[in-house]
Amino acid sequence: MAEKKLQPIIIKRGKKRPHAAHGGAWKIAYADFVTAMMAFFLLMWLLGSTAKGELQGIASYFASPLKVAMQGGDGAGNSSSIIPGGGNDLSKVHGQVRRSDADASTSMRTSIENARAERARQDAQRIKALQAKIDAMITENTRLNEFRSQIRLDLTPDGLQIQIVDDQNRPMFDSGSALVKPYMRDILREIGAALGGVENRISLAGHTDAVPYGNGDRGYSNWELSADRANASRRELVSAGMPDAKLGRVVGLAASDLLEPDNPRAAVNRRITITVLTHEAEERLIGKRNVAFPLPPPSAEKQDNPASAAPQ
Repeated sequence: MAEKKLQPIIIKRGKKRPHAAHGGAWKIAYADFVTAMMAFFLLMWLLGSTAKGELQGIASYFASPLKVAMQGGDGAGNSSSIIPGGGNDLSKVHGQVRRSDADASTSMRTSIENARAERARQDAQRIKALQAKIDAMITENTRLNEFRSQIRLDLTPDGLQIQIVDDQNRPMFDSGSALVKPYMRDILREIGAALGGVENRISLAGHTDAVPYGNGDRGYSNWELSADRANASRRELVSAGMPDAKLGRVVGLAASDLLEPDNPRAAVNRRITITVLTHEAEERLIGKRNVAFPLPPPSAEKQDNPASAAPQ
């Protein structure tokens, strides 16, 4: 027992070796990972709290440079706002308009409406004065007063309508022909002289009754006859001094616009319609491009064409 107590105790310790050098690179990788996660969650938060309109605007903003490079046009570089059409408050979905721009737009619309109203008022005055002038001319002219029952003056939304209607016992043209009767020539030339100084343009239409014209289905029909009669009337008006440039259109309507629909073969359905158009009707019926070019003054037209100053 004594020998066992005196036996020495041996402790074995492992030899420690130094760790391999790693330089702390993992810290940089971890920092990058944390930064990326923060950016990701920040992006998710922004997408969740942004209105749909703003998202579309942002998408358009980033797509603009590529669009400009490939197709040309306005890009993001010359824009004062991230969202096209946006204003000071980017939380608005549909964009904003500056008050000054809105006021300018409203003022422009108001000016245009006022100009149109003033032009319509002047049109109405001129057309009423023309109606009174022609009515007085018919009354004072013994020759025209004889045919007053065949001359009708009416104010319509399109302007002053002058209709010269046929009479069963006194036709304006030979039957089935565009040859103007002498009394019809007198009426047209007096009206043409009265329309010589009118500023507005004129529409001229020929009408027939519903009696079919021979083999009109395949050959010469009421359509051609009404157009020929309208053109023959145009020549008489121009011969009386009305400038040809004042005519906006010359059409043949056959029996498509009867004066007495209940009696399609009545003589009054055969007529010539002369309409002094308002500017609004001229834009609607003829087109704005023709309205944009003003008519030359009557004096210049007479100098260019001396033969139109007096009846031939």
